[in-house]
Amino acid sequence: MAHVDGAADLDPRYGLRDLLGLRGSTAWWFLLILEAVIALYMARNFGQAPLWAAAAALALMLSAGALVTAIPVDPLPIPVALYGAAAPPIATALTVLTPVRDLPHESVWSAFASSYVLGVLMLRGRIRTAWAGVIAVAAVLVALGLGSSHLDPGTLIGSMVPVGTITAISVFTAVMRPMQRSLRVLREDALMRATAEATMAAADSERTRQLARLDRVARPILERIADGAKLTAAEREECRLLEAELRDGLRAPQLVTDELSGAARGARGRGVEVILLDDGGFAGVPEWVRQRVIDAATKELDATNAGRITVRVLPLGRPVLATVLSTAPTQDRRTEIDQDGHVTLMTD
Repeated sequence: MAHVDGAADLDPRYGLRDLLGLRGSTAWWFLLILEAVIALYMARNFGQAPLWAAAAALALMLSAGALVTAIPVDPLPIPVALYGAAAPPIATALTVLTPVRDLPHESVWSAFASSYVLGVLMLRGRIRTAWAGVIAVAAVLVALGLGSSHLDPGTLIGSMVPVGTITAISVFTAVMRPMQRSLRVLREDALMRATAEATMAAADSERTRQLARLDRVARPILERIADGAKLTAAEREECRLLEAELRDGLRAPQLVTDELSGAARGARGRGVEVILLDDGGFAGVPEWVRQRVIDAATKELDATNAGRITVRVLPLGRPVLATVLSTAPTQDRRTEIDQDGHVTLMTD
């Protein structure tokens, strides 16, 4: 949970940007319009303030508006929020401090532009920081107005009107806070439902696959047993091999392929003890790496005529993805396949 600048503890994933739809192309259109409005207000300072001061103030306000809108994190990072709150009073001071003519300003246009930047700052979860910016702008206007002949009382009062905009946005954010919480609860519930449905679908798919495989490989022999037929030695051997294949499907479903199952059946038919184990290490592994494990296991099964072969996929997080251990009367071999698909063969 994230602290929303002294306002409320809300999950940053469910800010006002989500409720207002300020994501993707809509957010960029909002940014374009905001920058245009700021530029229109700040352009009025050219002629009332020196060119360098007006240009610097314009750059400050445009950059602050872009940052508080475009940064995709709610609430905004502290450095960005502080810049967004500091730019308006600095820009206001630049445009009022050094007038180019001895005439009263028509209005302090930087104060109007500041209300938009600070308003967005509030919408992005930095309410206290935004109000600090409002107070700083007001302090600059009062200080410069008291000590300057270039700001008459009417101009000073008129320039304070944008404070009403900030107040309205503060009330809006307070009203919308319960809706943010409701949105969070609804999304979490939807995520839990989707996860449960995906798990059920995966389990059902695996069950269907296993039943289809059982029907394909076991139906003929099961029908003979059900009919009461006396099984021959070859059919009993077939039952033994079939039982081992079905056990492989339960112990190591990710290793069971036509290629590997055929090699395991052949090895068992030659008297080799074959054990396949899957501890889940294939999760997130590229298909070509999984195929390299199967190829290494198949090669070892085809080459072994006696002893025991254990093919094991290790748990997640191990440097070694899978091992193929061949224990034969004459020589033991150990094949390791790592997470990058590198194959290492060791013999004893």
